Amino acid sequence: MEYVTLLLCFISAVLLTPIVKKLAFKIGATDKPDPRKVHQKIMPRLGGLAIYISTLIGFAVLQPESPYLIPILIGSFIIIVTGVADDILQLSPKVKLFGQVLAAAVVIYGGVEVQFINLPFNTQLNLGIFGIPLTMLWIIGITNAINLIDGLDGLAAGVSSIVLMTVSVMAIINGNEFVFAMGCILLGSTLGFLIFNFHPAKIFMGDTGALFLGFMISVTSLLGFKNITLFSLVVPVIMLGVPISDTFFAIIRRFVNKKPLSAPDKSHLHHCLLRLGFSHQKTVLIIYAMSAIFGAAAMLFSMTTLWGSVFIITVLLFLIELTVEMIGLVDANYRPMLKFIRRISNVKKAS
Repeated sequence: MEYVTLLLCFISAVLLTPIVKKLAFKIGATDKPDPRKVHQKIMPRLGGLAIYISTLIGFAVLQPESPYLIPILIGSFIIIVTGVADDILQLSPKVKLFGQVLAAAVVIYGGVEVQFINLPFNTQLNLGIFGIPLTMLWIIGITNAINLIDGLDGLAAGVSSIVLMTVSVMAIINGNEFVFAMGCILLGSTLGFLIFNFHPAKIFMGDTGALFLGFMISVTSLLGFKNITLFSLVVPVIMLGVPISDTFFAIIRRFVNKKPLSAPDKSHLHHCLLRLGFSHQKTVLIIYAMSAIFGAAAMLFSMTTLWGSVFIITVLLFLIELTVEMIGLVDANYRPMLKFIRRISNVKKAS
């Protein structure tokens, strides 16, 4: 039934997106070009509304049973209202953050909370009252991470789809029917929208879509992996490696350059790849490939031994640092690992 619902959500999004596109122009939910953005003409935003309505259709048809369903629906509605208002009125960062905090508070109150973290050797770290701020930080962090990578046609929708595919596969492996149902519903809705959003895009998802997908992915990943053995939170962190890494290095970059965290720039992952000479479409496909690698690594991590997990983390950290230095994600002159490798190479040649 989940696969039928996935197809239904896909068709719903395909049919709804052109309607939302017309609505966006009518109510002024458009995105104008500026020096920080890649597109060169006025584009309709609000595409996330099609994803949201398709998701509601999926929930209505499949009717997955869970005590978390109502809080998730209420929280997602708050996020959608915040996103729609921002797409039309350009809300201040503080107002957007308030909407995210309120949505997160609703699902936390409804029971979506990291209460403990599983550690090696059959031990647990009980978080107690610290579970609430950690869960809040996770939801808001992932919500904004998806929003930050929404800078090229099809990028956020495609990366979200890959993450949702990973979530769905791992939910099947772990026997989590509710998370599998949510994954299928969101995946079908996002893929249907992606047809209109892939380069050259006919519509943007806007903050309506980016905040909604980020919120739903953050909550779904918590429900799917908070009880998994061995470093519970590491699995979703790996799975969301692309948006988390991009956000993390954006914070480092702004700290190094002494700029406010909320200050926009053109040095995100996709901007760096474009500067290297990759086309719009190739840049998006490269980031898709990166997301797929992280997804595969997350699945391997959840099934391997302790030393296997350490090996996977070590390799991923090495590849992340290497990529960051090669493309200049922090700064063009930030290349400690590459300089070290070059120094060793020169020593070997001299000997």
